[in-house]
Amino acid sequence: MSESHIPRKRFGQHFLHETAIIERMVAAIAPRPGEALVEIGPGLGALTAPLLERCRVLHVVELDRDVIPPLVERCQGLGELRVHQADALRFDFATLAPEGGQLRVVGNLPYNISTPLIFHLLKSAPRIRDMHFLLQKEVVDRLAAAPNTRDYGRLSVMTQYHCRAEALFRVGPGAFRPPPKVDSAYVRLTPWETLPHPAADEALFASLVNQAFTQRRKTLRNAVRGMADADTIEAAGLDPAARPETLSVAQFVALANRIHALRSELA
Repeated sequence: MSESHIPRKRFGQHFLHETAIIERMVAAIAPRPGEALVEIGPGLGALTAPLLERCRVLHVVELDRDVIPPLVERCQGLGELRVHQADALRFDFATLAPEGGQLRVVGNLPYNISTPLIFHLLKSAPRIRDMHFLLQKEVVDRLAAAPNTRDYGRLSVMTQYHCRAEALFRVGPGAFRPPPKVDSAYVRLTPWETLPHPAADEALFASLVNQAFTQRRKTLRNAVRGMADADTIEAAGLDPAARPETLSVAQFVALANRIHALRSELA
């Protein structure tokens, strides 16, 4: 590995180096030849090299052009590395999925873009088989949180609408160079083959969830004012006095679908 590259703060770079953690991550992914696999933010290739050895063809999306030459050099002879020098927040991941098949996504994600990047990837969820990410532990806690808990919020609801979220294991700061100031955790997100609670209008559902958690300490009646009144909330089988953080994904969908039905009747 090139030790001469100085991790860049503006890219949120913390390079993984602990072999035991890398082996656990690869084992959780269990890559096989012939699978369409993309790694986001490969950096200097600590995870890239063992993945490429196993899957033989690997796409990587990397913003920092300075790490690409040492990355390519490290992966020489291990397989076919397809480098996309691009901003992952703007990259169309669905284009990497094979026709009639699905993409697998992995990465040690920069903390400063992890949440918007997950929302970006959820747009392509039907084309994705699974995602394995090393993230700030606080973010993983939010992804996998249950209703009526401190960590439950917009990220929890929107992720769990599209995916099954499983926190796999914790990773300490010492596994990285430079060490971050927080703990990390490894998470698996598996998009549902069939949505368990489909929204009639996903944009309306997303807007409802966003507004509800903007004012999460208010009652549901007040938090979604302008989108649904007390009668509409009750017609969806919910208590207008409940707090948004107590609602399950299914309950948010039920309310969104009730709003959609009322708007359709008025149209």
